[in-house]
Amino acid sequence: MEIEIYADVVCPWCYIGKHRLEQALASYDGEVTVHYRPFQLDPSPVPEPVPVVDALGAKFGGPANARQMVARVTEAAADAGLRLDYDRAIAANTFDAHRLVAYAAERGRAAETVEALYRAHFVDGIDVGSRDALAALAGRVGLDDSDVRRYLDSDEGIKELAAELAKARDLGISSVPTFVLAGKYGISGAQEPQTMLAALAEVERLESGAK
Repeated sequence: MEIEIYADVVCPWCYIGKHRLEQALASYDGEVTVHYRPFQLDPSPVPEPVPVVDALGAKFGGPANARQMVARVTEAAADAGLRLDYDRAIAANTFDAHRLVAYAAERGRAAETVEALYRAHFVDGIDVGSRDALAALAGRVGLDDSDVRRYLDSDEGIKELAAELAKARDLGISSVPTFVLAGKYGISGAQEPQTMLAALAEVERLESGAK
């Protein structure tokens, strides 16, 4: 079964949803192929790195509201076995990060690159909008960092990524994570593992009946 994950690497619920899916797949007997699809929560440029909590406070009514938001999602992440460190997280435009994922996918390293990007943003306090940081991260997952830096500094992949982002909008995807199973069954949100496992079984049943 093909699973497409529309997500952004600075979205905590996407990070949680990815791990909940992986927990579901650990109990699933069928064969799956996972594809990572791009989505930007905020395509606005980020001229200077700022703490995520400050950026959230500016958007959502001040630092107290921002702290409440991150406390809730940090608790949900902990329940999924993940640690989020919002005292270190840096706000970033993720266009180049998504270009890196596409580059990695062509070389069979999409999964580890996506995981490394989440960890970089949510745990290590790395600016995933920085091309220097992205190239260094690529080197740590087995890609050629100098080649990645050359790629990011070029125009390669820009039109293709813009088309992928437009496709997500055309599909009506407005929030992430969104999972598309077998090319036509959509599931929104970071669903619990048992919910994802039930969905996989139901799609398998429906697809078997359609053949």
